[in-house]
Amino acid sequence: MKNLITLFLILFCSSNFLFAQETDSDTSKIKPLQVVTTYNGHEYIGYILSDDGREILIETADLGKIYIPKFEVKSIVTVGEEKEIIYGEFRAASPFTTRYAFTTNALPINKGENYGLINLYGPEVHLAVTDNFNVGIMSTWIASPMLLALKYTLKTKNEKLNFSLGTLMGTSGYLNSFRGYGGIHFANMTIGSRENNFTFGAGYAYLQDGFYDNYIDPGTYYSDQPWFSIYSYNTKLRPMSSGPIFSVACIAAMGAKASFFFDSMFGVFYSTKNVVTTTTITEPYYNPNPPYDYTPGYYMHVVEDKKQATWAMFLMPGMRFQTKENRAFQVALAGVAAFPSEGDAYSIPIPMCTWFFKF
Repeated sequence: MKNLITLFLILFCSSNFLFAQETDSDTSKIKPLQVVTTYNGHEYIGYILSDDGREILIETADLGKIYIPKFEVKSIVTVGEEKEIIYGEFRAASPFTTRYAFTTNALPINKGENYGLINLYGPEVHLAVTDNFNVGIMSTWIASPMLLALKYTLKTKNEKLNFSLGTLMGTSGYLNSFRGYGGIHFANMTIGSRENNFTFGAGYAYLQDGFYDNYIDPGTYYSDQPWFSIYSYNTKLRPMSSGPIFSVACIAAMGAKASFFFDSMFGVFYSTKNVVTTTTITEPYYNPNPPYDYTPGYYMHVVEDKKQATWAMFLMPGMRFQTKENRAFQVALAGVAAFPSEGDAYSIPIPMCTWFFKF
């Protein structure tokens, strides 16, 4: 009996010792994983064992236990998920991950994670009203034109599959006496995480540029001139251009601080244009001999409003660099190409630089 009691006490003490050893060594079960960033730019990822107000003791996977003076500490961030650690570095989850170059994806901005950005052409501000709904304002440096941006995210049970509905509505502003306006109404589907995802979007775009142009009422006209300038033109606003638009975009992490992204927009835009077709009814006659008679011709001019299509695409590959949780910079080698149904095709390079700010 005495031997059994002795054996039981040994086993009990051993189990307590082993349990204490496991608890002390496996700090991940009792403390959150955190990132300590110093003012000189170093990041230490691990578990904070103690903080006496003067220094921090952190246990890291690669360097072991390290004491860091508090005056050197710039920030301490709790890592929400292990996937935020990429190649041994911390990748901060930010509202910037909902953007590409121009288009957005279906990922939501968490409430309070507002952000702004500065482009070469102007600023933007986007506010997260709720976890699923955000509102933004986009403009140029002269505050005209101006756009209102709205997006609502539809989450699914699969966190890597999201949908969103959005709209861009704008006015030409004071530049054109507020006569111009336009918009894009769209839906997005995003597959993937914030670090690596693919988005397909589809919508409808329209634009009234607000400029006046010469216009002839459709009909049939007759004259003794082979051209149509003898008739007076009416002045009216140009017809609206509109059509379907599609977008394909993706982003891929190239490390903890850099990402490659590709953004694009494709669409066909229809507009109406005055077209004059002239038919000769009677040829003009000129007698080179005396008495040098001249009889003008007789012409029929048919004026029609003809629908024209222009195919256009906007390609935007680029890189994004996020060295801080609340800052990022990206550059895109963008370009626009247009292919009208009548006339020559043309393309325009539009390099873009963007600075992101979280507030």
